[in-house]
Amino acid sequence: MAIHTTAEYRVKPTGIEKVKKAIEAFLPHIRANEPGTQVYAAWQDQSDPSRFVHIFIFQDEAAHRAHASSEAVKRFEAAYGPELDGGPVKFVNFNNIASKPA
Repeated sequence: MAIHTTAEYRVKPTGIEKVKKAIEAFLPHIRANEPGTQVYAAWQDQSDPSRFVHIFIFQDEAAHRAHASSEAVKRFEAAYGPELDGGPVKFVNFNNIASKPA
């Protein structure tokens, strides 16, 4: 069964560009190495650019574990971690009850 997850966090204003660059560097790894990551999107709040939301759909638990344990995730965490403002990343898993594919 697919796993639908969001990750929300806020960064210091001085860290916004660093985090955006880290996201841009992270995406090619996901595209090239994570076939079980069906959807990955990173969004930045228009009214508060320090706030980010990531959307994930993993094919199954194995795909989720593969993503979470990758070296690319560790590098991304090392980049955004020192920039966090207002607490840790909040991960939430959801059940998909309705959707329209792209």
